[in-house]
Amino acid sequence: MGREVSRRQLFGQAGITTAGLAGLGGLGLAGCTSHKAAKTLPGGKVVPGGRVVDGYQRFVSRPDLQPPVVDIVRSTPATRGGYYFLNAPLSGPARGGGLIVDPDGGLVWMQPDTPAAHIFDFNTQILDGKSVLTWFEGVETHGWGQGVAVVADASYRRKHVIRAHNGPHDQAELHVDHHEFNITPEGHALVSAYRTYSGVDLRPVGGPASGVMVAGVCQEIDVATGKLIFEWDSWQNGVPLEEGNQPFDYNGEKFGIANNPYDYFHINSMAPTADGHLLISSRNTWAVYKVDRTNGKIIWRLNGKKSDFTMGPGTHFYWQHHVRPHPDGILTVFDNGAAPPKEKQSRALILHVDEQKMEVTLRHQYSHPKQRLLAQAMGSTQLLPDGNVVVGWGTNYYFSEFSQDGKLVAAATMTKHNPSYRVFAHDWTGRPAEPPTVVARRRSGGATVYASWNGATELASWTILAGKSRSSLSAISTARRQGFETAIEVPASGPYFAVQAHDAKGKDLAKSAIVRMG
Repeated sequence: MGREVSRRQLFGQAGITTAGLAGLGGLGLAGCTSHKAAKTLPGGKVVPGGRVVDGYQRFVSRPDLQPPVVDIVRSTPATRGGYYFLNAPLSGPARGGGLIVDPDGGLVWMQPDTPAAHIFDFNTQILDGKSVLTWFEGVETHGWGQGVAVVADASYRRKHVIRAHNGPHDQAELHVDHHEFNITPEGHALVSAYRTYSGVDLRPVGGPASGVMVAGVCQEIDVATGKLIFEWDSWQNGVPLEEGNQPFDYNGEKFGIANNPYDYFHINSMAPTADGHLLISSRNTWAVYKVDRTNGKIIWRLNGKKSDFTMGPGTHFYWQHHVRPHPDGILTVFDNGAAPPKEKQSRALILHVDEQKMEVTLRHQYSHPKQRLLAQAMGSTQLLPDGNVVVGWGTNYYFSEFSQDGKLVAAATMTKHNPSYRVFAHDWTGRPAEPPTVVARRRSGGATVYASWNGATELASWTILAGKSRSSLSAISTARRQGFETAIEVPASGPYFAVQAHDAKGKDLAKSAIVRMG
């Protein structure tokens, strides 16, 4: 990885075990190979930057970022460029947020949570032929989200904020839900929302004659204009209460009232099909619905109580998340199996769906071979171009990569209480609009300069500049990039310092502000 001080050494000094942190199976790190700066200067000594406190990373140059530790162990050499995209939504302020990490688990970029808004479903997608970052931003209540969908460019600048549309008879304002934000090839956003209905007869599911419930809503919205293109509502489009499996009285909760509506459907993923329709996943009916994109009618149901398919051995799933169609009839599903428990372990499924014979067969299934993981919620299954599968284990603080034949090629753990809603692996090139950050601290015989640049994937080396005044800075040292924060000991006393960032060929990328040594 071209690091003079390895992550093993860094975390060893912090008291963290990092056995096997050579990289992520199947994911090489673009822009992080061995480099030399454009001009080699004497006097700089690289020392470990960053430290770990209570399972969270701390940086001198970016004290506002406190990401959880992501520990990755791999078994095979990296064969692709790429990064992991995840989020840690359950942490406190400045700890949780959207994360891009390199194949070693090292931080590349962080968009921190705030007390008012948390990040879910963090990913990179294609919009207008370009890679963009996407995420939900808002709060969670009763198991669904209330917020907006955000699109940012490769410079990490927000370009679009997408809001849900109210219907003419909505009793309460609709908000984008955290479960899904999927950009279609047409440049439309598929977002989930939850609509409240009052005065509903809930007696078929053990509730009152006049209760409060929520339906699952899919909205297709043009990203550029914010115009509503299509809407589908589970209650208005033919999914009755009886299809649901959510117990009305579960864990002592009282559902069906205004401050705790009964959620019979629980929409959690939507995706376009090759023939122009939509696949909509309902956690609580254990079913996937193919929906006509023109009139909202249900074309077929897969799994659940009213499946139109013959489900082959091993193909049934329960409380599922993240359903995605692929060419040649392939369907990926994260089968939670809980809650309440219906299976002993959660599974990532690759199914074959034959719409002519109306049969579903199991192609592959993946469960964690070392931990008996049962995800109560969340989770994802991503099928990569080379056939490998990336699995986010929902509430279990783990994610994994498997080869197509089921071999575990990468295993990752996150700081406890930091599960990621979903986990994805993608290529990414980040060119931050903000400049690098630098802090200089006095030490005996000179200074320690701490440099970082949140989100810069092409950063390879630093040049340190120092001088007795802001107008007299000159280059005194060079150092290779060492993780998110590089700490360089220099003999200069400044007291003014700055850093210049370079790419792998020594090209100048950006310069920090000038700071006075503290």
